[in-house]
Amino acid sequence: MSWGGLKKSINRAGTQLMQKTGQLERSDDSRFKEEEHKYREFERHASALLKSSRDYLDAIRLMSASEARIGDTVEGFYHEESETAMIASMYKRALEDLDAKIARDLDAPYRATVLDPIGKLCSYFPEINKLIDKRSRKLLDYDATRSRYKKQSDRPSDDASKLPRMESEHNEAKLVFDAINEQLMTELPQLVDMRIPYLDPSLEMMVRVQLKFAQDGYEQLGGVQRYFPEAVRTEYAEGQLDAQVEGVLQEMRSLSICGMNQ
Repeated sequence: MSWGGLKKSINRAGTQLMQKTGQLERSDDSRFKEEEHKYREFERHASALLKSSRDYLDAIRLMSASEARIGDTVEGFYHEESETAMIASMYKRALEDLDAKIARDLDAPYRATVLDPIGKLCSYFPEINKLIDKRSRKLLDYDATRSRYKKQSDRPSDDASKLPRMESEHNEAKLVFDAINEQLMTELPQLVDMRIPYLDPSLEMMVRVQLKFAQDGYEQLGGVQRYFPEAVRTEYAEGQLDAQVEGVLQEMRSLSICGMNQ
């Protein structure tokens, strides 16, 4: 920071302290605070939406990759030429196809229609926040010069040039602040109002992607079901498989190698 910048920072800190202790009048900033609050809510929700959207894509990719590994592992249980081994092989293939399909048909469109637009929107926030911070600094400068000019007007100095100089400083500070304030008071509400029409297409695409992911998974795994014997499908529909699994577990518990620590 330059010497001039450091000096301004010290002066502004002094202005803030004097305002807090009631020694210096503070401008009524309630109208801007209201608009800033609306913007901060928008910023918070948009940033959270971007993070959640990224997490969703990462979760889908991780889940589909994990499913593919599960399929590979399950196939490893069966080495003999049997109907069950064939079903395990089809199960593995279905999960691998699903993983490839997600990478091919879901990843790129989701990034283009959801992540990129939301990310572009959030990329504006740092610049907007810089302008809001600049406005705060210029408001302090304006309050400080206004206070000095008022005091000088009430108690004229022997130096005739002092009052015009302070008036010039006050007018310049007011001009700079008014320009930034007018820009923000005009554009912040416009930005907040644009959030719905801007985000609507991305939110619609997000729902479509979720629907396609669910449909693809249902179709891929539903296709494996037809390889199971009809009796197995019937037993599953009637809820009998749980009893069969429990029966096998009970047989395993009866083995000494499984029950030796009980």
